[in-house]
Amino acid sequence: MIVTKFEVLTDAGQLPTVDTDVALDWVPGSAATNIECMPGFFAGWRPTRAAADLLLLGAAAYCVDKFSARADSPDAWTRELHLRFPAQESARFNGSTLPQALRFLTGDNWQIAAHSQPADPLAALAPLPAEKNAVASVDAVSLFSGGLDSLCGVIDLLESDPSTRLGLVSHYDGGQATSKQPELHARLAEHYGSDRVLLRRLWLRPAPTNSRQRTPSPQVTETTTRGRSFLFLTAALALASASGPDVPVYVPENGYIALNVPLTRARDGSASTRTTHPHYLNLLSEAAPAVGVSNPLINPYQYKTKGQMLRDNKNQALLHELAPETVSCSHPEAARMQRRPQGNCGYCFPCLIRRAALATVGWDNETVAWDVLIEPGLIENVGERRGADLRAVLNGAFAERPDTDLLRNAPLPPGTHPHYLSVWRRGNHELRTWLAEGATGPLARAVARLS
Repeated sequence: MIVTKFEVLTDAGQLPTVDTDVALDWVPGSAATNIECMPGFFAGWRPTRAAADLLLLGAAAYCVDKFSARADSPDAWTRELHLRFPAQESARFNGSTLPQALRFLTGDNWQIAAHSQPADPLAALAPLPAEKNAVASVDAVSLFSGGLDSLCGVIDLLESDPSTRLGLVSHYDGGQATSKQPELHARLAEHYGSDRVLLRRLWLRPAPTNSRQRTPSPQVTETTTRGRSFLFLTAALALASASGPDVPVYVPENGYIALNVPLTRARDGSASTRTTHPHYLNLLSEAAPAVGVSNPLINPYQYKTKGQMLRDNKNQALLHELAPETVSCSHPEAARMQRRPQGNCGYCFPCLIRRAALATVGWDNETVAWDVLIEPGLIENVGERRGADLRAVLNGAFAERPDTDLLRNAPLPPGTHPHYLSVWRRGNHELRTWLAEGATGPLARAVARLS
């Protein structure tokens, strides 16, 4: 068993403990760190100390996830990760369920050890101006990824109450999906008013090695990025904490993909992403208040399919106009070398769900890099990697599956099982309907055999 011990240092004068394998320096805005964080995210506001400590943990966990190769573990997946970090109230962190939340999210064995440190992890930032910044007085915070679900959620929140001032939180370190965030924000601000839609984008990533670092950064070797969801949520909680302890954080994600019930046996367990699974959000909703961050986490679409989200949206015209600008894809740059349109690849599982949902409202006319409905090679060639998710959907969505499959990823919060079972069944129905009505050639024949 290979155990990797990481430690976060927030002061250049600090030395790592003796048994630390990898020391990670954290100073937002500094080029001499291993956790690269641009200070613009914090312009005009500061989180509470507890929320700042939680965000530090989120940032460190995200980078540890990227720095640690799964291939080096005995089963080529499960890693033993120990993380030491500073916090004002270390006992609260050490007694929390945060390790369980991280373990469920990434599929690894996490141990976290907080040690007491009075200095604020954001102390190096320039002092706040005397006047209060608007971003520190929002009524709610929403995750804003640049995807269709997050756009749908923001529109619904703004339409529900014309007085709502909404803080949007995004994380980015490059890529097609993240480039959509400022464009979509600009369109929303134009429609609703810039005073009602405030965007804060967090640039944070494992820093490349450079000569100014006290300890050279490890090589980034892992691409699964399961820890990104934890970073994303801790950043949103940090912004919400600046406005008040009861300001909610919205996680707009359709219930079908939040459950992400494995389509096949090969996708069981941690091979199936859990970034917004109800069990994970429940664990985090318990852990955050335990460490002093009481802002509630809410997924308003936990019992809706993606198609229902679109049909029920409170501004159909605006959603229809902006939907083509969103990216829901797992790997939006996959088409670059194939000289196909970049954006939504068309063949990954999120893209398939997106198209099925768009079909329910008559909007399935977007340009994608690969159109699974008409490209025969994706289904005919069993060795074609790009057809793997489509074949899994055929095996999973068309099969007669027992209700117990709903629990193959994790248990569900008490009293929610019938609701989640319904959304899972309805999500499978959306996929089947879209394929049955639109498939051609070999895919149509495969669908006919299974129907």
